[in-house]
Amino acid sequence: MAIGGKSRVAKRSSSVSYASTVTTVVFVTLCVLGVWMLTSNSVSSPQTTTTTRTITDSNSDIAFSGSNEEQPSKINEDQKDKAVFEDNPGQLPDEAVKPDDDKVSESDDLDKVKEGAAVEETRHGLQGKESAEEQEKQKMSETQISEESVLTQNQQSKQNGLKEVEDNKQMSNEEPIKVHQEETINNQDPSEDQDQIRVVEKKQINEKPKERRGKKKKKHAESIERPLETTMIGKSKKDDVAEMEDEPRVNKPKIQDQLEEDEPKGTKQLNQDQLEEDESKGTKQLNQDQLEQDEHKGNKLQNHDQQESQVQGIDNATFNDETKDKPEILNATQTDTFQSLLKTKTNQETAEKDTQIEAQQQHESTSEETLGSTIPKESNESKNAWKSQKAQSENEKERRRDESSGKEGLYGYTWHLCNVTAGPDYIPCLDNEEALKKLRSTRHFEHRERHCPEEGPTCLVPLPKGYKRPISWPKSREKIWYNNVPHTKLAEFKGHQNWVKVSGDFLTFPGGGTQFIHGALHYIDFLQQSVPNLKWGKRTRVILDVGCGVASFGGYLFDRDVLTMSFAPKDEHEAQVQFALERGIPAISAVMGSQRLPFPCRVFDVVHCARCRVPWHAENGMLLLELNRVLRPGGYFIWSATPVYQKLPEDVEIWNAMSSLTKAMCWDLVTIKRDKLNSVSAAVYRKPITNECYDKRPDNNPPMCKENDDANAVWHVPLRACMHRVPINPAERGTRWPAHWPNRLQKAPYWLNRTQMGIYGKPAPQDFVKDYEHWTRVVSKLYMSGLGISWSNVRNVMDMRAVYGGFAAALKDIKVWVMNVVNLDSPDTLPIIYERGLFGMYHDWCESFSTYPRSYDLLHADHLFSKLEKRCKLQPVLAEVDRIVRPGGKLIVRDESDAIGEVENLLKSLHWEVHLTFSKDQEGILSAQKGDWRPTAYQASI
Repeated sequence: MAIGGKSRVAKRSSSVSYASTVTTVVFVTLCVLGVWMLTSNSVSSPQTTTTTRTITDSNSDIAFSGSNEEQPSKINEDQKDKAVFEDNPGQLPDEAVKPDDDKVSESDDLDKVKEGAAVEETRHGLQGKESAEEQEKQKMSETQISEESVLTQNQQSKQNGLKEVEDNKQMSNEEPIKVHQEETINNQDPSEDQDQIRVVEKKQINEKPKERRGKKKKKHAESIERPLETTMIGKSKKDDVAEMEDEPRVNKPKIQDQLEEDEPKGTKQLNQDQLEEDESKGTKQLNQDQLEQDEHKGNKLQNHDQQESQVQGIDNATFNDETKDKPEILNATQTDTFQSLLKTKTNQETAEKDTQIEAQQQHESTSEETLGSTIPKESNESKNAWKSQKAQSENEKERRRDESSGKEGLYGYTWHLCNVTAGPDYIPCLDNEEALKKLRSTRHFEHRERHCPEEGPTCLVPLPKGYKRPISWPKSREKIWYNNVPHTKLAEFKGHQNWVKVSGDFLTFPGGGTQFIHGALHYIDFLQQSVPNLKWGKRTRVILDVGCGVASFGGYLFDRDVLTMSFAPKDEHEAQVQFALERGIPAISAVMGSQRLPFPCRVFDVVHCARCRVPWHAENGMLLLELNRVLRPGGYFIWSATPVYQKLPEDVEIWNAMSSLTKAMCWDLVTIKRDKLNSVSAAVYRKPITNECYDKRPDNNPPMCKENDDANAVWHVPLRACMHRVPINPAERGTRWPAHWPNRLQKAPYWLNRTQMGIYGKPAPQDFVKDYEHWTRVVSKLYMSGLGISWSNVRNVMDMRAVYGGFAAALKDIKVWVMNVVNLDSPDTLPIIYERGLFGMYHDWCESFSTYPRSYDLLHADHLFSKLEKRCKLQPVLAEVDRIVRPGGKLIVRDESDAIGEVENLLKSLHWEVHLTFSKDQEGILSAQKGDWRPTAYQASI
């Protein structure tokens, strides 16, 4: 073949000078030589392939022998570029040189096809009038051998190391372009030869089996993309190989779309469609400037794609971390990255979606520590290992279960304003006038306790006239908008004690109280000096403030890193708890009446009462014994009241009764200290840490509670005038003081039993750790920046279904507080939440919560509604959510897809703005924001 090639060139270069007499001799010679060439090709076609490789390797001697003067410079530049790409990747990104076993073999296959075309061209010059049928046979033979070579190279390439694969890939990226350049330069003679080659190639391709043709189209397309270094965004190395091995078929429209997309960017792709187009238009020569321009644009395209791939890699990591074992975000019919997840209405091309879903699945299969993997679904077996308030509370109120699904016409539900006396301050379970009329007695403040309607209201609470968005913390501690809580009675009666004052459009709070008119901070420091072992913010972290007023004491304890559960009844001191919540201070409406407080036993480090007006000594000390139940062994009771320091007959009588009672309860009077600035005194008591005093009492009064009296049972459980024994088992909760804050936040409680199954099926201590890791990642990677929430405007937060308190713990470094709610029928994990330095309460979400309207900036509900709808309808629950969330406040729901859809419909009917809703594998997430909309019509009177 090489000899034939030289003879052909020599023949053409000297054809003009030959005499007519020599023509006959030359013609005969050429015919004989043509017959010889035809015979040798039909017998030994494998040698043709070998010769083709030889010609390609020696292109400097043959392929450029007849080119013009510009070729030497082009050869030098090509060699320079080839050196860069073969020996050193230069500035190429990692994606451009990543190993891919099939890429090498495919590029070699393309080389062989093109080199075969070059040999065909040489052979055409010598054969003259060789038949098309013989050419087809030769091409089919070459193609078959080339395909066999590809299979062999595929098997060998899989055994090569990473470095060898990268080097091969770099060479394959250059060879197709250079071979095409050489072929074009060599083919500067007549265009008839090229036309014949294309006709033969077109016939050959049309005669191939359909499956093989599809496979070759895919190889052509991918071989073109790789020299230009355009990579599929989001694809991993393993994805590329897996797709080549498992998916031999590629749709032609998909390839055409990719080619059409790349053409405007300077990409010259060699595929079957272009060959057919070139048949009619002829070959366009690629000069060196065009190659350099194409390479430059290809590199720019690759860099742009790499940046998009890096962004998407981050997004996919965020999203996949969120949805591993407990998949909770993504609807495959919507977006495929987390940034586009926030734009739920964005449409993507179908091919892009398929590609990203494959990449995501690959990422999920290789990521061990993703967000979702840290917290599996709740274990059914764990329910037997945990008690709940429903099981513990003997007098738990039975709920009527509505068997209907409650899903009919939810989106078109018609809402009305609540037609009640309380107006904008309506609390359904505290303002139930019908139930209050039926009370037989109010001796134990039964009229201040909860009396919920049989069915939750489905009306909406109106806004106060002139309502404005609340002032942000910490400014809200000093002042709030008057129109938001337009009540002046407390300012009139308590203004001289610096509780609250009216100042223009604002209500201001000087920080005082009945016992600390000169400010809460001074009073807090006074208590620390009186009892050095208090150690605010370290040993003392969670306290209970009884009869809190406007909660200035708890509001300023934030400066000492102390969390205060403040409560007061809804009484003649109108809106005192509402003032606290509007200021950004945690508080609930509750009373010490006839039932236990909604807290577990032995959880508060300190209980505080400053002129709280509670008759502790009455009813055999029943109310003080309730404080004994919730106070931690070794904890302090701080009593700052007139009986401590005044000598009026009534005060003396109360003091004497309290002294006898506390002594009988084995409380140790630690100190009585006087605050000279405020002219008040405080008595500090300490609860015992052993049962020794109880056993030595001469009289069993107050009596010890029966052994079957569960101290943790509180839901609708009446108060009992008895004391529970202090735990003595080292493995039992209450035998040791928790670690100092903030160490106690992340450390699993010592009393969590390793043999006990946790909520998610792991041993309880491991469950605790995994829960904390999960919520830390979810909050940092999703909630902080992925939901469009301005956390500077968030202060009051509620976790409507807390488990271990992981969500609240993840918000530790943000200036917010979280009310953790453990549901009536959920495992009783509330003691764990207190043990780690957080707080919360028990509640049944089929009833109204004991708080004022417009109290919270953000509600978080993790798998709450899907469980609730088994016991009650969701319409009243969503009406309650609307009641307690402020205008502009947020709701985050993570739940089953069906529940997400129902909640979304209800929120839309309430004119909430749904920012995000996604679901995947029957799990979903929803984020919504409340607006200012209120209906105009009032609910009909009953």
